Amino acid sequence: MKNLYRLLFVVFTVVLFGSCTPVKKENFDLSLFLDLADPNVIYPTSEQLELLKKVVPEEAFIPVPPVSNRLYWDSVASVSAGKTYLDLAIAELDRAPEVPITDEIYYRANREGNRGIYKPRYYRTMDRLEKFILAECIENQGRFLPQIEVYSDSIMAMKSWLHPNHDRDNDVLEGRRVSIDLGARKFGLVLALANALLEDKIPASLRSKIDEQLQWRITDSYLSSCQKEEDKSNTWIRSTSNWNSVCTSGSVFTTIVNAKSYDERVAAIGCALNSMVFYLSGFGTDGYCSEGTGYWNYGFGHYMYLSEILSDYTDGQINLFDFTNREKMVNVGNFPFNFQIHPGMYAPFSDGVTTLDPESDNFAYIMAAKHYGAKKPTRFIPDESVQTLIAWKDKQDYTSSGDTPVELPGHTYFDDFGIMISRGQQELPFSIAIKAGHNGENHNHMDVGSYVLVLGEDYVAGDIGAPSYTAGAFSNDNPARSSWGHPLPRINNTLQSSGKEFAGEIVHAEFADNANKVVMDIRSAYEIPSLNKLQRTMTNDKRGPGTITVTDEFSATEPLSFGTAISTFSKYELVDERTLILTAVKNQGKVKVEVFGEVAGEDVPVKIVPEPIPVKSLRSGKDAVRIGVEFIEEAQSGSISIKYQPILN
Repeated sequence: MKNLYRLLFVVFTVVLFGSCTPVKKENFDLSLFLDLADPNVIYPTSEQLELLKKVVPEEAFIPVPPVSNRLYWDSVASVSAGKTYLDLAIAELDRAPEVPITDEIYYRANREGNRGIYKPRYYRTMDRLEKFILAECIENQGRFLPQIEVYSDSIMAMKSWLHPNHDRDNDVLEGRRVSIDLGARKFGLVLALANALLEDKIPASLRSKIDEQLQWRITDSYLSSCQKEEDKSNTWIRSTSNWNSVCTSGSVFTTIVNAKSYDERVAAIGCALNSMVFYLSGFGTDGYCSEGTGYWNYGFGHYMYLSEILSDYTDGQINLFDFTNREKMVNVGNFPFNFQIHPGMYAPFSDGVTTLDPESDNFAYIMAAKHYGAKKPTRFIPDESVQTLIAWKDKQDYTSSGDTPVELPGHTYFDDFGIMISRGQQELPFSIAIKAGHNGENHNHMDVGSYVLVLGEDYVAGDIGAPSYTAGAFSNDNPARSSWGHPLPRINNTLQSSGKEFAGEIVHAEFADNANKVVMDIRSAYEIPSLNKLQRTMTNDKRGPGTITVTDEFSATEPLSFGTAISTFSKYELVDERTLILTAVKNQGKVKVEVFGEVAGEDVPVKIVPEPIPVKSLRSGKDAVRIGVEFIEEAQSGSISIKYQPILN
């Protein structure tokens, strides 16, 4: 599939042109537009609609010329990439659609959180239909039309287009409401593409059925939700997560391509502009994305796709690339580069990823390179065929002919969320990423104060990342999501609480060439009335092989049990009552760990308590261990320090 997408990029680097008649040039003021919004609903006000009608064409949007434009499609068919793409589509031609799934599978997937029994079927079906549509446009001989009809009918026969686990009470399956999710928006988008490109090559009855289904499953559902102050069906319209940009881009594409009503097309665009205020508020002004690099790529990639189609549709008048703060958008576009601990390595805070799959889609990266000066990838791997239908001006604007070395600064500080990345400058760099943040973030973990240690290419200790998305994965009690499974204190057997109000604050930071220090107040993350102080201090002494120390200091109005933890995938060896050796899995890098307890200025003994983190399916696929470091006796104040030092041969 990825080879197919690379070929599609080559196919569609041909200059594209749309069928919309350009409207009279107007200076569309996005800030003014947003000032006119109704704060209670996403749906645009009458004043906003009037502004949009000055820049939105009366014709529906079409992303590329339809099949009848043989000058365009014959030029695609004549190149080797077009011929190869056609061969790949032919190879799939005898495959049957894999939807609808049975009600039994739907109920089971919902009950178990089992995505494997339905999700691959959904996306294989969508992807094949995309291929058949574009292949028919290339070849124009009708051989793909029977399967296009079969696949379209199969999709429209589905009772629900939702991922079953997004239909918690089976309301959509059982016909009590209509909703749009990450899957439904793509089913709609692909059918809209068929109607727009194939014209009368598909029967009028099928076109009419597609129109009807897209109207009630996508357009009506979207616009109805946007008119309400609260709506169960599409809560993502006010979300700060990737759901908003992904579902909005699909809903808007389907509506502006397929809806027969000009007013509905204009309204959908207005809804999207109002909704993107919420999505973009999920980023810091410094560009930080609490969802991590994986969801940045997914969510921001679809935001960029929305930006491109609205720019194309309005002849550049609607500019979401800058939105209302160009500087912030540049920072967001460069987030993955700035978030690296070492080249290609990231902190798995929340449900983030530690590394990027070189075969994964990178649409957000190539768009960020074009519009925000981010580092150019060496190739383009889109997630969806429709992304390749954007009118590229010049391939070199998006990709680089050769990879360039990554040079990272000694530290990066994301002030808005309280994130510090302190990078060692040794030949084998020893570095740490540490966060304050809060416990109401997207894909939230109870992780105020969490950190991850990296030695060269080894993740040595710290945050273990996300559980796999099965039943119970999003429960606050999941050990991988609770603070128990993170390198964080446990006080009086109490863990961190969930909610935005349970937050950390960086109260002091130092940035020197050979040392970094950060002090954060994390007391507010715990609901312990007697706790007066809980302060975490991280120092990274970059001299020699490096020494990273994390100290937790507390005081209370009464004696408390107190302990902290080391979480790790590494093998561990207990050397003595206060010393461990961690051996990383990948390159066998070794780090000596020493633990120290102090009460009233005196050293006190601590106990080291290793225990497995009982999560059957961590996303990393590895087994993790929590190594508790605890006071033996209760104390009213004190501190525990954990010192990490690489062992070099």
